[in-house]
Amino acid sequence: MIRAINIQKSFGNNTVLKGITTTFESGKCNLIIGRSGAGKTVLLKILVGLLTPEVGEIWFNDINALQLNKTETRKLRSKMGMLFQGSALFDSMSVEENIRFPLDMFTTMTYKEKRARVDECLERVDLANKNKLYPSELSGGMQKRVGIARAIVLKPQYLFCDEPNSGLDPKTSIVIDQLIYSITRENQITTVINTHDMNSVMEIGNTINFIDGGNLAWHGVKEEVLDSQSEELQKFIFASPFLQKLKARAAK
Repeated sequence: MIRAINIQKSFGNNTVLKGITTTFESGKCNLIIGRSGAGKTVLLKILVGLLTPEVGEIWFNDINALQLNKTETRKLRSKMGMLFQGSALFDSMSVEENIRFPLDMFTTMTYKEKRARVDECLERVDLANKNKLYPSELSGGMQKRVGIARAIVLKPQYLFCDEPNSGLDPKTSIVIDQLIYSITRENQITTVINTHDMNSVMEIGNTINFIDGGNLAWHGVKEEVLDSQSEELQKFIFASPFLQKLKARAAK
């Protein structure tokens, strides 16, 4: 479990986060949604440790991440997996080398042990025997699956996903969503997903955090999203004319 308490973050005179307090639960896909510029990416970066808030606390179970020294921070980060928006694979490295990278950085495993773990992760994302291929030889969906394999190679307790469906077609997006969801449930990972994709919200979003203007404007479960009393959340969900027509049709 991760708890964010009164998180405030500014860049110059621009206050991006205005006191966010929320909980991200273990074994669940915890989604952060909101318009561009609302502050959701900044919140995700603070959770990962890429940014430091001026005010607030970040708790990973019983550990306050903002009070750790360098050695303790490194230990905590070894328990995290990160799936980047553009997969962020190293073009000059093979699939196996990309996935092995966190093992090289954070473990003292032998090469044989690393290879076995890489193969295990590749099989889990349905890419067995793709070890020697390079990112340029993979489709966008395959690159994303390699990114997932790399994110879980250290058997993380916490998984962070930044727009995991960005640039993917709807069918592939569903595959990626279901893969993240099943891995989260199987391993009881605390998964935090930053997304614009309402399909993801309705399919795999166990808990939803709607950020609006730097504030946590709504928090709840996906079953409550469509009927929420938050006017701003309703505007965000039904921003497309197509969805507005569907909503009007359903109301008749």
